[in-house]
Amino acid sequence: MTERPVARALLSVSDKTGLIEFARALHERGVALVSTGGTSKAIAEAGLPVRDVSDLTGFPEMMDGRVKTLHPNVHGGLLAIRGDAGHEASMAEHGILPIDLLVVNLYPFEAALARNADYDDMVENIDIGGPAMIRGASKNHAHVAVVVDVADYAAVLADMDAHAGATSLAFRTRLAAKAFSRTAAYDAAIGTWLSAHAGETAPAFRALGGALAQGLRYGENPHQQAAFYRTADSRPGVATATQLQGKELSYNNLNDTDAAYELVGEFDPARTAACVIVKHANPCGVAEGGSLKEAYERALACDPVSAFGGIVALNRTLDAEAAAEIVKIFTEVIIAPDATDEARAIVAAKKNLRLLVAGALPDPRAPGLSVKTIAGGFLAQTRDSAVVDDLELQVVTRRAPTEAELADLRFAFRVAKHVKSNAIVYARDGATVGVGAGQMSRVDSARIAARKAVDAAEAAGAAEPLTRGAVVASDAFFPFADGLDAAIEAGATAVIQPGGSMRDAEVIARADEAGLAMAFTGVRHFRH
Repeated sequence: MTERPVARALLSVSDKTGLIEFARALHERGVALVSTGGTSKAIAEAGLPVRDVSDLTGFPEMMDGRVKTLHPNVHGGLLAIRGDAGHEASMAEHGILPIDLLVVNLYPFEAALARNADYDDMVENIDIGGPAMIRGASKNHAHVAVVVDVADYAAVLADMDAHAGATSLAFRTRLAAKAFSRTAAYDAAIGTWLSAHAGETAPAFRALGGALAQGLRYGENPHQQAAFYRTADSRPGVATATQLQGKELSYNNLNDTDAAYELVGEFDPARTAACVIVKHANPCGVAEGGSLKEAYERALACDPVSAFGGIVALNRTLDAEAAAEIVKIFTEVIIAPDATDEARAIVAAKKNLRLLVAGALPDPRAPGLSVKTIAGGFLAQTRDSAVVDDLELQVVTRRAPTEAELADLRFAFRVAKHVKSNAIVYARDGATVGVGAGQMSRVDSARIAARKAVDAAEAAGAAEPLTRGAVVASDAFFPFADGLDAAIEAGATAVIQPGGSMRDAEVIARADEAGLAMAFTGVRHFRH
């Protein structure tokens, strides 16, 4: 028999959204209600008959509610195999009543994590009895339905109505799969938090978990399946943003928008307006300006061809002036901390253009975890939270950079951190003028970046590329002087790089020979 009648339900929920309506619907279908603590009180106050779990166990809730459902009368009712003679005999001998439906959502540990609760509060938000009941009911899904999501209440009632008050095995199996995944994600959040608190950089077990935010039509390519999951990390960004308008975000949109917003977060909005334009996860234009409009126009000028169909990220509230300029060309996504009503109205005229507001900028210094899957496992590392403004630069050439060059060097290195390796970034007056990304050879990146500057100059009708008199940043050291030669040929006057090559002396000598200023950061920014 695959259909199981629902005669008794145990409800114990932290999130009471829809609780009374669901409990009433179960009661109307002849289901006996058993509940705990605040859930029982809420159901009783709604005028519905409910039996307290302490009546079932013969023990009162104790230890501030830490112990209430950890009892054989609860777990026996969830785990007993219906129709098994031995199980039925044990239930009869000990007065255990079968529980056919379990409704549990857990203490809000992730919410406590999001609000940066103190240690004791975090510990008190670790649910023990809930996961134990969920796992027991899920294991016994051949006989018991388990609900861990308020969004499933209507589906439970629909399945019961379709099967004369019973639940189907197929439905119970789906619920059990979801329940096991829920407890896994919950425990992953707890384990990650506690490992960090204990100072564990490489815990013996690393669990990852998240809640489905959006099912995607496909992945990077149409033949790939994909979905977007949110983790317990509340750091501002794409996962916390609200989409105000536009068609559904794709896998590539989400990936590129994240790259753009992470980079624009490097620019303090109190100091300057900044704009980042990203295409295929690489910035094709980054600029500061006195206004967002100016920053956008300067970013666009770096590579107007690549910017078509790109992602635009802003570090200040999107205003009407900037919005009117951005919508002049095809853009996939705009993301900003907020947007004025006037700006929203302008963007609304482009019905497919997605507009996201994230409420705040991501903190580039914030700790976090970066994960990459490989065959048979995954690599986990802390985020690259090094910020160039915090680094002590070492001038290694005879000529020191001027104040203007130094400002551009810091700007260029800030951008290079977010460009795929090997990365070369030319910058001038607070704007990128050439970006070379993702090449196997650093000299090729330098040449590509210079070539893009030539193309941009031709498109703008300029007499010469803006790399003439620009600075250049490299995400890692120059292994040979040839990469530097490409930058010299492009017209760069100053260089910023990590240093640390066996041939540093050769590279420094070449910079001195050409009259360049060069500074070492001591920090590398590989991004693969």
